[in-house]
Amino acid sequence: MVTPYRVSYWSIESVWIFYVLAALAVAVFVFGVISHVSVWSRGARRQGIGFSGQGIFNLFLDGLLGRRIFSGDVAAGTMHLLILWGFLGLFAGTVLISADYWVYHFLKGPVYIGYSICLEFFGLMLAIGLVWALIRRYLQRVTRLERRIEDLIVPVWLLVVVLSGFLVEGVRLSAQRPEWGGWSFIGHVISLFWSDPRGALSIYPYVWWSHAILSLGLVAAIPFCKLFHVLAAPLSIYMEDRPDLPMPAETVTGDEEVFSSRQMIFFDACTRCGRCVEVCPSAGAGEPFSPREFIAAVREDLLLRHHPLKGLDWFSRWSDPRKAEKPDLDPQKVWHCTTCRACLEVCPVYVATPKVIERARSRVVEDGTQVPLLLSQTLEKLYKYNNPWEASKKNRAKWSQDLEISDLTKTGEEDPLCYFVGCTTALDTRAQDLARSFARILKHAGVPFGTLGKNEPCCGDIARRVGEDGLFEEQMESCLALFGRNNIRRVVTSSPHCFHTFRNEYPTFQALRPPDEKVHFDVRHYTQVIGELVSEGSIRFEKRLNIKVTYHDPCYLGRHNRVYDEPRKVIRSIPGIELVEMSHNRANSLCCGGGGGRMWQQDLDSKIKMSEIRIREAAETGAEIVITACPLCLIMLEDARKTASLEDTLRVMDLNELVVMALGLRSEGGE
Repeated sequence: MVTPYRVSYWSIESVWIFYVLAALAVAVFVFGVISHVSVWSRGARRQGIGFSGQGIFNLFLDGLLGRRIFSGDVAAGTMHLLILWGFLGLFAGTVLISADYWVYHFLKGPVYIGYSICLEFFGLMLAIGLVWALIRRYLQRVTRLERRIEDLIVPVWLLVVVLSGFLVEGVRLSAQRPEWGGWSFIGHVISLFWSDPRGALSIYPYVWWSHAILSLGLVAAIPFCKLFHVLAAPLSIYMEDRPDLPMPAETVTGDEEVFSSRQMIFFDACTRCGRCVEVCPSAGAGEPFSPREFIAAVREDLLLRHHPLKGLDWFSRWSDPRKAEKPDLDPQKVWHCTTCRACLEVCPVYVATPKVIERARSRVVEDGTQVPLLLSQTLEKLYKYNNPWEASKKNRAKWSQDLEISDLTKTGEEDPLCYFVGCTTALDTRAQDLARSFARILKHAGVPFGTLGKNEPCCGDIARRVGEDGLFEEQMESCLALFGRNNIRRVVTSSPHCFHTFRNEYPTFQALRPPDEKVHFDVRHYTQVIGELVSEGSIRFEKRLNIKVTYHDPCYLGRHNRVYDEPRKVIRSIPGIELVEMSHNRANSLCCGGGGGRMWQQDLDSKIKMSEIRIREAAETGAEIVITACPLCLIMLEDARKTASLEDTLRVMDLNELVVMALGLRSEGGE
C-alpha cells in the first residue's frame, strides 16, 4: 500500500510566477499594515503594549471563543465562530503545507490523512459561516446590519476562495485517483463529477491558478477592507484593560492628535456590526447621531491625515474631497452622546466610544466656535463660581441650614466621613431633598459625618465629560487640596458622576504625580453605604409600605461602576415592597439623557426625549413609583413624568427618599 502524501505544485508549470505574485501580495499587505500602524503611532499618550494576564484571558474568551459576540445574539456568535475558526484553520493549514515543502516533509501517512480531514472540516465551517452571514444580512435583513457594497464583496470573495479550494482538491483527486482520496470527503464528492482523469488533468492548472490568484488578491486586500479587523481586533481586545495615561492639558499643543494610540487601534478593530447603534439612546430617540458612523468617519479621517503617502500631490488631490465630505464629523454631533457606555457594553471588540467622544469634544472646546451656547455659559459658571448651576457660591450649603451638619473645613476632625454633596444635589431644588434625606438616614443610623459646607468645590465631572480638560484639572486640584488640608480619607457621594470621577478619573491623573504628592482617599456611593447599614443592622425597617416599585439604573453607577445589587438589596429589605424590573435593566438599562453634559444643553433634534422613553417603560411595569439613585436621573425622569402626562399614575423618587419614607422619618417623594 502506498503511503498517503501530497506533492506540492503538482502539474503546475512556471511556479516562479506564483512566487512573484505572492511577493507582490505580501508587499501590498505589508504596506497596508504599515499605513495603519503609522496612524497608531501618531496617537497621543502613547503606551507600550506590555504583558497583561487579563488581556490574555480576554483574548481567549472574547477573541477565540466569541464571548461578547454570543451575548444577546447566539446566531451571530455561532456564525462568527464558524467563520473565525474556519479561517484560522485554513490559515494554519497553509502554513503547515509551506513548512512541509520548504523545511521538512512531514505530511505523509496518518499525519497527512488527519491533515486532509481537518482542512475539509475547516473549509466547510468557513463556507457555512459565510453563507449564514449572507443570509442574515440579505435575506433575514437583520436590522442592525448594513448592506454596503463592501459588505457583499468581502464575504463573497472569501466564499469563492473557499469553494475554489474545494474545487482544486476535487479536480486533483479526480486526476490522480489516489487510494486515500476518500478522506478528503468534500473533494472526493466533487471528484466524482469527472469520469475521465485526463479531462480533470486538462483543467486542473486553470483551476489551481484561479484559486491562487483569488487567494493572493485577498491577502493583499486585507488591510484595505473590513477584514483588517482580524489583525486589529485581537490587539484591541488584549489592550482593553489597559487605561490610557492622561496628558496634562498644559502639555497638549494645538496640532497634536487628541486620540490615543490605543483608541486608534479601537477604530480599526470596529467591524460596523451595528450593536452600538441598537443600544445607543441618542440613535433610539431619533437624533442624527450614530456611534458606528462617528467611529468610521474618525477612522477614515485619521487614515487620510496620517497616511504615509499624504505628502504626494496625487494622494492629496484624492484625499481632500474625502475629508470634506464627512457629515458624521460635524462638530455639533459630538454633543448628542450621553457617554452612557451602552455601546461599549455590547461592542465585541471594546471600542470605547464615550472616551473617543470626550477626546473629540476637547478639540471642539479648544476651538471654541461649536460649543452649544448653554453649555458654554455653564462652563463659564463652573470656572467663576465653582458650580454649573448658579452665578453664586453662597447657596452651596443652604440645603442643610436646619439639619445641624458639621462643616469639616472648620471642625478639624480626625478621619471624618465626608459627605460630598455635589453641585446638582446641593443647588437644584428637586435634588436637594436627596441630600436632606441621606443626612437624616446617617443621623438615624448614628453615623458621624460632615460636609465641606459652602467650601465644597465641583468634582469636575462636567468639565471632563465635555472635554474641558484644563478646567477639569483645576477642579480636581481644588478638591484634592481641600481633602488634603482637612484630612479627608473617607468620602461618600450623592451623585454617581462624582463617585465615578473620584474613583476612576482622579487616580489616572494622580498616577503622574510623585508618590509623596498623591492624595489618597476611599470613595463610595450612598447606595453602598446604606446597603452596609442595612446589612449590619444599623438600619431596620419596621414600617410596611405595600407598594410596587421599579428601579432605574443610572449609567454612571451601573455600567460605569458595576453597582447593581446594592440599591436592589436595600429596596427588597423594605417590608411590603414589590420590586418589578423594567425590560431594560442593569447593564442593559436605558439612559435618561442627562449624562455627558446633556443636562446643560438646549433640546437637541430628536423625535422623542430619552427620558420620556424611559419613564414610559417604567409606567409599563405597573409600578407606582420609579426609584433612582442619581440626582440627574431624578431631575430628568421627574420632568419626563410631567411631559408624558404620568403625574397621576407614577411617582419619581430617589432611593434616599424611599428609605426615609420606610423609616418613618419624613414622608418625601417629590410630590
